[in-house]
Amino acid sequence: MTFTRCAALALAAATALLAVPATAEAATVPKGFAPASSSWLTPKHGYVLGYAGATGYLLETTDGGARWSRLAAPPIALPDNHNHVALTVPDAKHAFVSDGERIQASTDGGKHWFAVTLAGLPSPSYLNKIDIADGHVLALASTLSQPDHNTTQLYTGKVGAKTLTAVPGLSVDGGITYGDLAVGGGVQISVGADHSTSKYWTSTDGVHFTTAPLPCDASMQTALDGVRQGKVLNLCLGDPSDPSPGHMHKQLVHAAALGVRYLPSDAEAPLAGIYQGFASGSDQNAAIAATGGGIELLYSTTDGGNTWQTTELDEDRFGLYDLRFVDHAFGTVITGAPDAWNGSVLYRTTDSGHSWQPVTFS
Repeated sequence: MTFTRCAALALAAATALLAVPATAEAATVPKGFAPASSSWLTPKHGYVLGYAGATGYLLETTDGGARWSRLAAPPIALPDNHNHVALTVPDAKHAFVSDGERIQASTDGGKHWFAVTLAGLPSPSYLNKIDIADGHVLALASTLSQPDHNTTQLYTGKVGAKTLTAVPGLSVDGGITYGDLAVGGGVQISVGADHSTSKYWTSTDGVHFTTAPLPCDASMQTALDGVRQGKVLNLCLGDPSDPSPGHMHKQLVHAAALGVRYLPSDAEAPLAGIYQGFASGSDQNAAIAATGGGIELLYSTTDGGNTWQTTELDEDRFGLYDLRFVDHAFGTVITGAPDAWNGSVLYRTTDSGHSWQPVTFS
């Protein structure tokens, strides 16, 4: 055998040996992985963004978490200010990741990422929500710590745009401003200021918005979710200091369709806990995430808010994040943060919030 042939065979063998670990590694969840955010398209098909140390990883499953594969992670590190790093995946092609200040987007299923900016948004600011509706990106952001004047404003642009621009008239000004955005069966935008001013718009195309009856009293904050079975469930939230520290009013409101008058549920959710998230799975079932007294709480209803079940998750974790339902039965939520001393856990329910189980990564 000639030297050239021996060298060629040796090179081929070495290449093969190198290729096997690389392929295996690409499909392996890294040691120490802790979830930061998750977004699911179906109970089987989901995405989880997390960190192992200072390195970010984006994982995908198509079999309900039995196996995970890696996608390209967006270049967003865990922020020093402990902002939540949020992942939003509207469909298998598009994704957004934000730490509240910076936005990264993908239009090719997480293979490549690019920065998205909100034109004219002053700093400091915070991104409340970002999503896609009918080929348009919608982003709701609030300025922070401006002298006696802040704004919550809707921004928009075509899918794939690197700059989103403010939508005239879809904003609110005040000392403290807030808002929410929901996509699904139409678009809803709610903004408020100082627990004294509220505005609410709906849209069927993500472009043209119409003023609609307020879901909640102007003294309350509104949390939104998508339209289910043609009907709408939203949540009205009281001042976090009312009726006492660590408690707040939380009551579902429902409407027969977008743009019509809302009616309150028969009973409020339990007062304990400060609001952390809201999601509806149908026109009857929903869940509320709250934290108080060092305990993470999930309140769930399957009868439109007439009765509530309380589930206590972890003690002494750093908040609840990304409470979402895919359908009436399947939902997910994350407790804690990857850089917290006791880390983070992804939980899921397959029975409309009656029980929650941790998701393992392997």
